[in-house]
Amino acid sequence: MSELEIIEAALFAAGRAVSLEKLAKISGKPKKTILSVLRELMEDYASRETGMEIVDLGERYVMQVKPEYSELIRMVAPKELSAPKLRTLSMIAYHQPLLQSDLIEMRGSGAYEHIRDLIERGFVDSAPCGRSRELSTTPLFADYFGLKRNDPQAIKEKIIGLLKEDAGQSEINRWIGKKTVAVTPMYESLMGMCGIKDYLVINAYSPSKEDLSRLFEVDVLVISAGYLEEVRQHCDGEILEMHSTTFEDLIEAVSTIAEELQDEVNPETVEKTLDNLRETREKYLSSTLLIKKKVQPATDMVSKIVNDLNLGVSADGALIAPDYGTSKSGAKIGKGAEILLPTHRTVEGDLFRRVCLKYDAVLDGLKKIED
Repeated sequence: MSELEIIEAALFAAGRAVSLEKLAKISGKPKKTILSVLRELMEDYASRETGMEIVDLGERYVMQVKPEYSELIRMVAPKELSAPKLRTLSMIAYHQPLLQSDLIEMRGSGAYEHIRDLIERGFVDSAPCGRSRELSTTPLFADYFGLKRNDPQAIKEKIIGLLKEDAGQSEINRWIGKKTVAVTPMYESLMGMCGIKDYLVINAYSPSKEDLSRLFEVDVLVISAGYLEEVRQHCDGEILEMHSTTFEDLIEAVSTIAEELQDEVNPETVEKTLDNLRETREKYLSSTLLIKKKVQPATDMVSKIVNDLNLGVSADGALIAPDYGTSKSGAKIGKGAEILLPTHRTVEGDLFRRVCLKYDAVLDGLKKIED
């Protein structure tokens, strides 16, 4: 197989821009040789009666449909970009030239991956600018989306026009700035704690077809800690893992949401929520001051609660265990426990109520033992 055939096959299979360095690595030949092969390929495609071309994007090369055929093939072209990546691309196109640091503030840390992919595909250029980088669209972007030229103002007007036709100002806000937020059912009350009114509730752990479709649109998804790997395969947006066992967990969760979703939260609601969580925690801590009985936590979850309540721990202390009986691995938990804590399997209600019920179970159980 010749170098020309290898490079042609690599560009065809990639479906996106490929760097000169990567092409050299694939072929095992020096860059100088590959440059000569690429020029030959580009001239060959330019002379053929074909709808394809090879474009030099500056040490990155892409095999693509010629601009004059882009509209004809748009209906059969694969929808390669997820909704979150499209929104990131739309924001770059709308605000360009846009500092990467400003984009991350608007879109969250998940946009780093989007930016890398958009640059690799040849839709976005990135140039050094102070401590950050300046992002802008490329001629390939204009060609791909059926625009006559890669003019920032023309692109901005095109985006606004399309969005107005689709759904009006609310859709414009959604695509050029506002994030689509989703939570698993357990964390719906967290949205209320933060004053977020516009969000989706999705079963991200065992998603239905409808859930899978909506996950594809999500920019930020809130889930329980420990499920990242299985959820990541369905969601391309930013995923925030949360703990909700203790008041400290809830305080951290609200603070994280407030930081990550600054434009979506209500600052006054967040402040009131944090004050209430701290005050409630202090009341429980005051209730433990007179308790002398030491405890023996059966699980890490119980240990977190015991530590948050500043209770003494001992190997012969009162055994405290969750009420689910059997762990995921099939091990029996809490046999002979003197105190059983309600868990999400047996208790409904918001996160605040769930934590209060756990703390109440510990304190009430210890008081009974001491009496």
